[in-house]
Amino acid sequence: MACHAPTYPPPLSAEEAIHRFILREGFKIELFAAEPYVRDPVEMVFDEYGDAYVVEMPDYPFKPGAKDAKGRIRLLKDNDQDGRIDEAITFAENISEATSILPWKGGLLVTAAPHILYLKDTTGDHRADIKEMLFSGFFENNSEAQITNLRFNIDNWIYAGNFGQAGQISYKETPQAEPLVINGGDFRFRLDRTQYEVAAGPTQFGQALDDWGNRFVTQNTLHLQQVMIPWRYLHRHRQLPSTAALLNISDHDLTMYQHTAAPYWREERTRRRQQQYYEQGLDRIEYAANNFTGASGSTVYQGDAFPPDFYGNIFTGDVAGNLIHRDVMLTQENTPAFVAQRDEREKTREFLVSLDTWFRPTNFTVGPDGFLYVMDMYRQHIETPLSIPEDLKADMDFEAGKMMGRIYRIMPAEVSPKADRPILATQNSQELVAHLSHPNGWYRFNAQRLLMERQDISIVPQLEALLTHPKAQTRLHALYCLEGLSSLSVEIIGRLLGDTHPAIRTHAIRLAEVHSDLLPQLVGLFPDSSAQVEFQLSLTLGAFDRPSAISVLSKLLQKHIGNPWFRKAVLSSLAGSSMELIKQLEKDRFFQRPSADKQSFLSDISFIAAHRPEQYSELIKFFRQSSVLQDSGYKKAFVAASLKSIKKQGEGFIAPTDFQGFSEGWLSEEKGGADLEALISF
Repeated sequence: MACHAPTYPPPLSAEEAIHRFILREGFKIELFAAEPYVRDPVEMVFDEYGDAYVVEMPDYPFKPGAKDAKGRIRLLKDNDQDGRIDEAITFAENISEATSILPWKGGLLVTAAPHILYLKDTTGDHRADIKEMLFSGFFENNSEAQITNLRFNIDNWIYAGNFGQAGQISYKETPQAEPLVINGGDFRFRLDRTQYEVAAGPTQFGQALDDWGNRFVTQNTLHLQQVMIPWRYLHRHRQLPSTAALLNISDHDLTMYQHTAAPYWREERTRRRQQQYYEQGLDRIEYAANNFTGASGSTVYQGDAFPPDFYGNIFTGDVAGNLIHRDVMLTQENTPAFVAQRDEREKTREFLVSLDTWFRPTNFTVGPDGFLYVMDMYRQHIETPLSIPEDLKADMDFEAGKMMGRIYRIMPAEVSPKADRPILATQNSQELVAHLSHPNGWYRFNAQRLLMERQDISIVPQLEALLTHPKAQTRLHALYCLEGLSSLSVEIIGRLLGDTHPAIRTHAIRLAEVHSDLLPQLVGLFPDSSAQVEFQLSLTLGAFDRPSAISVLSKLLQKHIGNPWFRKAVLSSLAGSSMELIKQLEKDRFFQRPSADKQSFLSDISFIAAHRPEQYSELIKFFRQSSVLQDSGYKKAFVAASLKSIKKQGEGFIAPTDFQGFSEGWLSEEKGGADLEALISF
């Protein structure tokens, strides 16, 4: 009788698995928790008591029935203080598809599609006895594309990934309000002010926020994208040719260096797809391994235990590649975009790889001890069954490992775990303010959140004193603590417009948008040595329909015409897409020396103008009187973009007579003669 090797390898014990890691030199990895104390972990947070709460998702990848959900949130305890969990208390159970948690007012916010819940223990038994549905209406039909990744940002908003899914969101505190239609983006909210809205994205699973409020998001194959422009700017008017907000900032694309072989099903599916591409004559390659396909959980390292050059790095897991990838984040001179690079010592290797194919690093958190904690779902398979051919699924058990799970702790090799547990919850407000200058971001952000929750205005003078602190991070936390306490004066914002750190100038510009008295100072900020400051200025000045603001928008556009994000930022406002701007640009001789970038700008602003009848007619008259369209490239850009806009608007749009003659004449030259119908179909 023939014996066949198993298609998929068996699991390893936690003690065996930890010896299968290959980790960057100078670091060590230890087991923090394992089954039975944790199973299928997808998120862990340390609250203001220093307690660790973990979200478990045993139902993955199947959607449970309403009464069959097995999802849990557990409080992990280390009773003997040996650095390893020896007790787990079920805080909440029978939760359908919970994926993320965030401490809030002594309890936890929980994403569990279609809801965002609030759970709290009021009796002291560590079990939630309060369960409120705060928000409802989120997409719920795919566990890999649902509401998740709750993150408290420096701006006092809580951001959640929504992967662009459609939904109609209602909030329990505003039952009479029309549902918020959410589609194409993420979600953000403030419970202190009853505010909620769509946020730019979309995020799949992994949302990294740095010290300065920049958002970096993860999608299976694109492991690190930057959110370039917030949703509220991209939707100030409805005529932008594109409202895309994400930029892939990796300079090393999809390549990763895994040490495990691709599973049989992936190799076979890849072979079949490649054969189809060959038969169809497609120049396309699909990879079974060594390319990001399961990027997950991107997290900024903001701790104080790693060497200083690791601060601000972003760690991302790839659950298909069984590895942890690290990106060094660098700013650039002439663009607001970061670039994510490999470290010099990780050019052809990863920060951590496992030889165990069951290792599934879904998420990370940085603890109060400054160490990096790794959630390992530990599954034989981690893939939606919908994407796998039926015959290959016959040998696959998608639930294999659902009773297992590990959490690891990564630290410098010479460092030992700390036995003491920080407790911020019992500290007074003055003590919390002192934590705003702590080197570990866990202390700073939790202190800010607690101060906002308490609304203790007695600390306002103490916060104002911190606005001159030598550390820029501390100044920024103080600024937003004042904002969260509704104690931020126009005078303070104006003063911080001249701060020495570009990130603080950037936030002050953003906060100045609602204060028209600060417009002269905003106008006076140009030019600035920081591209990120000028980028925010190009967004903020659009809120002011004043000649001085439009004049600076023209200068910003001229300086950064080669950057498509600056062009989009200017065009996102009514002022930045107005006839006044075009006239200012001609006055500034912008259209001289034509270039592809200038043609692109003219194309976009023409597309926008063609949606606005009065402006469109004025634009045509302007071009008839100016010499701009004597350049054939400009003329072609104007006509083609106008036609695209007309076609998009459909039969209800009537092109001005001036445009018909103007464009038909152009097409006669370019295409040998045609009428307007042919032109529109062009």
